[in-house]
Amino acid sequence: MREQETGHQPTLSERPARGAPETKYDRLINRAQQLARVKTIVAYPCDETSLRGPMQAAELGIIEPILVGPSDKIDALSREHKIDISAAKVADAATPEAAAKKAVEMVRQSEGEMLMKGSLHTDELMREVTASVTGLRTSRRISHVFVMDVPSYHDILFVTDAAINISPDLDAKRDIVQNAIDLFTQSGMGTPRVAILSAVETITSKIPSTIDAAALCKMADRRQITGGVLDGPLAFDNAIDPAAAKIKGISSSVAGHAQILVVPDLEAGNMLAKNLVYLSKADAAGIVLGARVPIVLTSRSDSVRARMASCAVGVIYADARRRKQAVAEV
Repeated sequence: MREQETGHQPTLSERPARGAPETKYDRLINRAQQLARVKTIVAYPCDETSLRGPMQAAELGIIEPILVGPSDKIDALSREHKIDISAAKVADAATPEAAAKKAVEMVRQSEGEMLMKGSLHTDELMREVTASVTGLRTSRRISHVFVMDVPSYHDILFVTDAAINISPDLDAKRDIVQNAIDLFTQSGMGTPRVAILSAVETITSKIPSTIDAAALCKMADRRQITGGVLDGPLAFDNAIDPAAAKIKGISSSVAGHAQILVVPDLEAGNMLAKNLVYLSKADAAGIVLGARVPIVLTSRSDSVRARMASCAVGVIYADARRRKQAVAEV
């Protein structure tokens, strides 16, 4: 029925595979299980949650973890909480700072295809990731994507950037949008519908984010942004609700059916994501893009499903990058 009403074809995230679990996240995890394990460097997994997460992902067969931290503490933690770490290698590093530095260096030495945050602070890890000489920077701006399973919404929602770029300018927003599109397309979800959010859906000089939204859409027209269908500025309601878009007289393939929500700044994104988590009971998987490898960011408040989904998205993306590189080398 929805296909007839909206005119769009269901993507991987909307289309239940035969015999697969019904939830959006379980479909991602199921897909990741069909791929080769990804060697994952886990920086400082020194509490129960951050140690159990990668080991559960290893048990599911989606990652091959390398734990970087104080080996005696990791061993004691595994015994205390009955977590089997026999499938993981352990690289000794005494402190969170040392673990972050060593984990990044291991990625630079091609010892891992994905980086995962343990129990250290995000800024401790990202400081090493973004270091100009020894980090993992590329020509693309580093940004964060929340991959959200909102029970009341028919599709997976990407929210970006709600964790790294505080007040991005237009050039940074271009990279933020392209990073999210690349994650969506390379994860096999099809061509994303991208809503550039603001407080209103009309362009006004009094609200700079509306001008940025219009510019980003024109950049897509000029192929400075590729792989997605963009519309903006859109307010949140007419980005995700077809009735709201109709009332406002907005007719586009994006309005009412957005899959990627690009927020004006970190404050707006953080509030939006937490609203969805705490009021709509959404799960929020997190991944950082634009570095040499995908970076999985988890927190102690994440559900098991969200942690597994974060790993799954990272694995799917890492596999796509691996295949793309293999083709380029032929």
